[in-house]
Amino acid sequence: MVAALSALLILHGYCFARRDRDFSFMHQATRAPMVSYYDYIIVGGGTAGCALAATLSQSSSVLLERGGSPFGNPNTTNLSAFGAALSDLSRKSPSQRFVSEDGVINARARVLGGGSALNAGFSSRAGSEFIANAGWEAKLVNESYRWVERMVVFHPPLRQCPQLLMLSGLGPEKHLEAHNISVVLDLPLVGQRMSDNPMNAVFVPSPRPVEVSLIQVVGITHNRIYIEGASGENFARETKRTRDFGMFSPKIGHLSTSPPKQRTKEALNRAKEAMRFLPRSAFLGGFILEKIMGPLSSGHLELRSTNSNHNPAVTFNYFQDPGDLEKCVEGIKIIEKVIESRSFSRFRYNHLPITTLLNMTANSPVNLLPKHANASRSFEQFCRDTVTTIWHYHGGCQVDKVVDHDYKVIGVDSLQVIDGSTFDYSLGTNPQATVMMLGSYMGVKMLHERSANMIPDSN
Repeated sequence: MVAALSALLILHGYCFARRDRDFSFMHQATRAPMVSYYDYIIVGGGTAGCALAATLSQSSSVLLERGGSPFGNPNTTNLSAFGAALSDLSRKSPSQRFVSEDGVINARARVLGGGSALNAGFSSRAGSEFIANAGWEAKLVNESYRWVERMVVFHPPLRQCPQLLMLSGLGPEKHLEAHNISVVLDLPLVGQRMSDNPMNAVFVPSPRPVEVSLIQVVGITHNRIYIEGASGENFARETKRTRDFGMFSPKIGHLSTSPPKQRTKEALNRAKEAMRFLPRSAFLGGFILEKIMGPLSSGHLELRSTNSNHNPAVTFNYFQDPGDLEKCVEGIKIIEKVIESRSFSRFRYNHLPITTLLNMTANSPVNLLPKHANASRSFEQFCRDTVTTIWHYHGGCQVDKVVDHDYKVIGVDSLQVIDGSTFDYSLGTNPQATVMMLGSYMGVKMLHERSANMIPDSN
C-alpha cells in the first residue's frame, strides 16, 4: 500500500526536469528520470513542507514537490506588495483565488514556500497551553522555534491535504465513489471540521498621512479577541507593472468597486481605469480589524472534481456557533471605542460618525453575501454582512481523527500529514511560525526514529 499510495500522491502536480534559473535545488517538468530513490518524499513545498525538507535533508535524501517559484517575483519578496500578490489572477500568480460556499472570497497559495510567501510579516509563537494540548515536547518545540526564527520569515494556505488524501483514495467512502475514485481506505473524517477565523474590519479614512503598517501591533482582550490595525499608502500601491491598487484592487474583494459576480476581465479593467481618477486622499487611512480566537464554528471540504488544480468546495459556517458572533460583537464595540477616542481624533474626519464608517464598510462588496440596511444599527448583522477572511483556515485532518499523535495517517503505513490541517483551532495572531516550527519539529523526530530503527551493519 505504501508504494502505491506514494505514487498516487506524487502524481498530483509533481513535475521534474530542467533547472529553474540559477536555483540548482529547483527542477521542473518533463524530463524526470524513470526511476529515482529517496529516503523521504514530501508532497507540498509549503510552510511546513519546506521546514520539514530542510530538516530531513541534513542527513537524508529528500524529494520535495512544490508549486511555482517565488524568486524574481516582487509580489512575494516585497512586503508592501502583499495586496498585489492576492489580487494577481494570472496563471503565474503565487495565489489561487477561491470563494467558499459561505460567499467569502479567499485564496490558497501555489508557490514554493506556500502561504509564507503570501504573508503580511507578522510572526508569533504558540502559547504553552496550545503546546501542551498538542502533546508536543516543550524543549524540542523551543529548539524548533529558534531554528525558524533564524530564517527569513515572510500564513498557511487553504490546506490541500484533505483534498489530496481524497484524490488518493483516502476519505469518506461514499464521497470518493461519487467521483469514481478507487477507495484505498474509508476515512470518514477527512475534510471534516474545516474552520476559518472570521475577520471583520472597519475602514477609517484619514485627513493626514499615516504610517505604513501591515499589522505590527495587536491588542488581545481577556476573551481572546484580537484587535489589529493596518494602514498607510501601501494599500493603494500602484506600479507601472501591476496597476492594481494593492489592497483596494477590484480583484481582491476587500473594499472593491465592482460586485464580485460581475468581475469579468472587462469589468475589472473598467474599475481599475475609474480608480485612476480618484483623488489620492480617497486611499489614505487604514483598517481596524478584529479576529476571534478558535473559532468554535466549523464546516467541511468536498471535492468538485478529480483535478488537484481545481479548488474544492469548502464551507466554513462562519458564526454558526453563537459564541463566535458574541465575540465579534464585542470586538466591533472595542473598535468603536478606539475610533471615538481622543487619541484617535487626529486620524479621522470629525464629520464621519461611527455609523457612517460602518455603513461605508457594510455597503462595500467585501464578500458575496447579501446586504442589509440595518448593518450599522445591529453589530450582529454587521458581523454577518462584512465577514471576510484573514487567511488562517485550518482543519480537515485533525489529530485522533485522521492522523495519530505522530501525524501518521490512521490505518496507513509511512504516510504522514504535517501542516495546519491537523490543527483544531488557529492559535494567536498568526499561525505561520508554528506551522513552520511543526515541520522542523517533526523532521527532528523522524530522523531520531529512523536512526533508532537502523539495523547495525554486521560487518
